[in-house]
Parts: sequence; structure tokens; C-alpha cells
Amino acid sequence: MGAKDNDWKARLGMVYSTNPDFQFETDEEDEPDTLDKNQQKLRVFIEKKNRGGKTATVVKGFVGKEDDCKDLAKLLKTKCGVGGSCKDGEIIIQGEIKEKVIELLKKEGYTQTK
Repeated sequence: MGAKDNDWKARLGMVYSTNPDFQFETDEEDEPDTLDKNQQKLRVFIEKKNRGGKTATVVKGFVGKEDDCKDLAKLLKTKCGVGGSCKDGEIIIQGEIKEKVIELLKKEGYTQTK
């Protein structure tokens, strides 16, 4: 048994149970599978609240993995030439460009976008 096999630091924070039916739980929730583009019901809004007086275009209703949401946000930011982010299934694009975002989403195959 080498020093690496008995590393006490690797066991810090680990809780052992005598329950034979014990299942290890993590804080991470399972992400839903990403729906097909034509099944996504995306809604595009203009928001001014909580943004320091700046206007943002918000895309709500994305169902899927966070990475897929970030990829879509990156595509929109690149095509519009602006900044933005993706968090909790919402894509925030800087500026008041609702029509352009809807047009880009439909062109990408998100047919149920309004």
C-alpha cells in the first residue's frame, strides 16, 4: 500500500453510513436533455429592470443542458455583435434587438420562437 492509496485528504468531507440501502447524493441536479430546435418554445422579451438603466433582450424558455444554452447564447452574441450571458435557461443579450434575435433564432431552426 503506497502513500497515494492512503491519502486522508481524499476522504475529507466524506460521510460513511451503516445503512445498506445508502445512496451517495450530490448537490448537482440532473440537467434535462436538450429538446430539438423545432420543439423549443422560446419567447423573446425586452427588459429594463435591474440592469442599471440599460436595456436587454431576454430569451426565455430554453429547455436543455447549460452548455447547449451557452452555445446558443454565444451564437446570438456573435451574430449581433454584442455581449450577453446564459443563466438558468435564460439568454440575456445586451441591447434592444428583439426582432433581430427572433429572426436569427428562426433562421437557426427554432421555429416556435415568438
